[in-house]
Amino acid sequence: MTDNVLLEGPIHAVHVELGATFAPFGGWEMPVQYAGTVGEHTAVRTTVGLFDVSHLGKATVAGPGAARFVNSALTNDLGRIRPGKAQYTLCCAQDGGVIDDLIAYYVGDDEVFLVPNAANTAAVVAELRKTAPEGVTVTDEHREYAVFAVQGPKSTEVLAALGLPTDMEYMAYADAEWDGRPVRVCRTGYTGEHGYELLPTWDDAEPVFRALVEQVRAAGGQPAGLGARDTLRTEMGYPLHGHELSLDITPNQARTGWAVGWQKPQFWGKDALTKEKADGPRRTLLGLKALDRGVLRQGQTVLRDGEPVGETTSGTFSPSLKVGIALALLDTDAKLAPGDEVEVDVRGRRLRCEVVKPPFVDTKTK
Repeated sequence: MTDNVLLEGPIHAVHVELGATFAPFGGWEMPVQYAGTVGEHTAVRTTVGLFDVSHLGKATVAGPGAARFVNSALTNDLGRIRPGKAQYTLCCAQDGGVIDDLIAYYVGDDEVFLVPNAANTAAVVAELRKTAPEGVTVTDEHREYAVFAVQGPKSTEVLAALGLPTDMEYMAYADAEWDGRPVRVCRTGYTGEHGYELLPTWDDAEPVFRALVEQVRAAGGQPAGLGARDTLRTEMGYPLHGHELSLDITPNQARTGWAVGWQKPQFWGKDALTKEKADGPRRTLLGLKALDRGVLRQGQTVLRDGEPVGETTSGTFSPSLKVGIALALLDTDAKLAPGDEVEVDVRGRRLRCEVVKPPFVDTKTK
């Protein structure tokens, strides 16, 4: 990618037609909103929303023992799942920092399909290629597939109207067809609602998306942009790489240790993460809910009794709760717990907040 030249997804022209407002994200020009972030957020929580997240990376690891190799590299334990299931996992550096968080689809013992974040796809592919055994290939398929997320209480209704499979457990997937076009349908998402992610080919993206728009609108929902995606995931306390996870923020600190197969014989960063877990991380991710009017954003100092005790990693206005919320890395030594009160420095003004353990609203994924 040339400096300052943003990549476009397979249906950019459709977003223009739908009246989207765009912004750069992960090197791609992405729709931020159509009719308005709050309305799109509310549609996902109450009816259904449709996201184009084709900027997400895609890669295939294939060859004899591909799943065994992936399991030796990424944190989560593929042995916990079976073919036809997907798993949230982390690609860590040897010091425990997070190169990326991603979804791994267990296709079979000799094939694993990965969906990393857009900006980190090349890094994940490069790290896997460095250590792949002979006969195992790692193929970057960033522009081979589109990714559409149908999220909300009426998501099943939308897929059923298109004749796509819906009866699968959370984090399972099925390979199907729509109008003669192959589509992988996954019971996954990033909103906290019941939903699906669809992976048609890049070339089939437009007809599939247009069919989804029609059914989403028929169900009372609407297309949604990255603005709503961010408010929805923040309400759930879901991490976003570059905010709650990074090369400087470990899974232990970000409370994603549940996605680490601690009993596995190896994975990248195991020694460092095991030691940190035993010693106790120096900071921990918690939520903050504003008690006063004000907007919380990333990078704001959290104080208790006037002393700095942490920093916000993400912040937004919660359309569901009608208050400001944030995620923050808080010093373990401060011994803060849910229910405690802190202050956040918002441009020189002290904003009172309650410490909470996310999610901020009920999870309905299953």
